[in-house]
Parts: sequence; structure tokens; C-alpha cells
Amino acid sequence: MKSGGFIMKAEFKTRLASTNDLESILHIYNQGIKDRIATLEEDQKDMEYMREWFKNHSGRFAVIVVEKEDKVIGWASLNPYSNRCAYAGVADLSIYIRRDYREKGVGSLLLKEIEYAALHNQFHKIVLFTFPFNQLGQGLYRKNGYREVGVFKDQGKLDGQFVDVMIMEKVFEN
Repeated sequence: MKSGGFIMKAEFKTRLASTNDLESILHIYNQGIKDRIATLEEDQKDMEYMREWFKNHSGRFAVIVVEKEDKVIGWASLNPYSNRCAYAGVADLSIYIRRDYREKGVGSLLLKEIEYAALHNQFHKIVLFTFPFNQLGQGLYRKNGYREVGVFKDQGKLDGQFVDVMIMEKVFEN
């Protein structure tokens, strides 16, 4: 069932994030950092970091959470792709799901909601960066209409080693 852009399934509910969600968002993000499959970040983050991050996610740059039984189990955010005005229609995507809820439909639910927010905020396109070895993430994105653009060779370092980074995109039809 869909209500005002936010999806409510029997077991899951999506909504805009609030500052009350930051502890859960932080916990899930730190899981992603520790797992080394979704980000080049290596150091665990703290609440001060998350509060500052959240201050930069207002207006067009939404943060959506998905809950089960009033507990946040995943989140997605629209992030600035570039500060150049030529790219004002492009958003960068972040999506993180609690370990015990991966592969249960949470990712697709979050993508649908964050895309709704992107369209509502006049974004024309979403881009994301993923590791070429993250088959689970790529499967989620492809299933939801994202395509591979290419792979940046040795784009960043993770645990002292250069790693490749794949870029994917979804362009919204006008």
C-alpha cells in the first residue's frame, strides 16, 4: 500500500528520517563500514559525525528510513553529486541495510522511496558507486532499473590497497 509517497507493507514502513533515527542510522552505517562491501570509509563513525552529516541532508537531499516494529532496519539518502550548478539534477545515492535484513526486500523498498523523493525534488538522475565485487548490491540496483556505466580502476584505497569502483546510474524518463 502506498500513502503520500511512503510505502507501508505488512511488515515494513518507510518514512523520512528524523534526528531521533541517528543512532540507528549510525549503527547500520558502521556495520557497512566494518563489512567492507559498500564504502571506502574505514573508520567507524560517531554521533558527532552523524549529526553533522544529517544537517547536510535537508531539503532536496532526503534521508529515508525503513522500519519493522518501530525499529530502523535500513536507510537511504540522496547526496550532492557535485556543487557545480550543471549537475543540480544529479543526486548520489547511499543505501545501507542492517545485516539481518539484507536480501529481504528492504533494499528495493528503500530504492522506490528514495527515487520518489528524487523525482519530487527535481532530480533527473541518480548515480551510485559500488565495488565490482559487491554482487548483492549490483543485483539490487539492476533489478530496479540501474545500469552499469563503467569501472574506475584503482579509484580509492581500502585497507591500504587500491580498489576499483563501479559507477551505476538511473535516468528518470521525462
